[in-house]
Amino acid sequence: IDKDALDAQVKERKMQEAIEKAQHERFAHDMKKNDKLMCLLEERQKNEIKDMNKALNEFQKNFQGPETRREFDLNDPQALKKDRPARVSDDDPRCTISGMQKFMGEDLNYDQRMKFQKEQLREWSLQQQKDFKNALADQKLADDLYDKFRIELDRKIMEEQRKEEESRRDICTAIKTFNRIQAAELDHKNELEKAQKIKDDMDEITCLLRGDFLSENPDQAIGPSSKHPVLVDRWKGLNQEQLMAIRQFQKEQVLERQRAREQERRRDAEWDRQRLQAARAQLLWERHQQRQNRVERQDLDVRNAELSQEQKAKNIYLKEEEYSNIPTEEFYAQFNTTTR
Repeated sequence: IDKDALDAQVKERKMQEAIEKAQHERFAHDMKKNDKLMCLLEERQKNEIKDMNKALNEFQKNFQGPETRREFDLNDPQALKKDRPARVSDDDPRCTISGMQKFMGEDLNYDQRMKFQKEQLREWSLQQQKDFKNALADQKLADDLYDKFRIELDRKIMEEQRKEEESRRDICTAIKTFNRIQAAELDHKNELEKAQKIKDDMDEITCLLRGDFLSENPDQAIGPSSKHPVLVDRWKGLNQEQLMAIRQFQKEQVLERQRAREQERRRDAEWDRQRLQAARAQLLWERHQQRQNRVERQDLDVRNAELSQEQKAKNIYLKEEEYSNIPTEEFYAQFNTTTR
């Protein structure tokens, strides 16, 4: 058993488990950090929504009350309780022209009414200024709280990032140490393997040098039985008797090949002689045939010449007979026409 290799494997497995554990812890820490950030962001969002709803309710309560609407007198639930007679007094402001309760020139409380209206406008203006100042103060307070909250959140985020960087730095240091140890173990293992390989190579070279293969021992080719007297994969050459037998057999093959070549040469010579005789006979027959054709052609030419002479003589004879039966003037006229 290779105890060093087993110890190295156990140590490597422990280092791998430590790295995996550190990775799981880092992942868990990241998940916790992300969960905290999500909780803080959700809380901040809820607070912002709550503040906005609160400000909206206050604004609606202060500036958008039901009594400020133009149609409030139509939908006022206390309308019947607040209802008064058509005219209470002469300075009743409800007495309009269409009510036929008050006519032009009957406005006796004009000065008090204008003074009251100015006072009312001033109070409304002061109330609006006060509400505007209060809204500005509330907005400033909300901005200050939001700034403090952002600063605290940024501080927490920076702290989490610092812790994350420290954990990452520790993990990198552990990985570098593990890699350094693993590299040293790998170098040691390579050196051992190299030394073992050199030893194995030397043993193999020594075995080959001392073996029967490189020494070419002919006895190793002898088979164990008569059925296979020679082992082909161990055969190292022939002895002198086998070489002499092979040379004798080769000489016999050479003589046999020479005899076969001589017979083939004689057979080819006989075939050439027969072909020459046949060609000579064919040439003589062709020459004889040409001579016969020439003689027949000459006879035919002579016969044609005789027939031509006979035809010419016959034509002359016929013309002479024809001319002998014609008068002299007609003969000369025909002769001239013929000559023309």
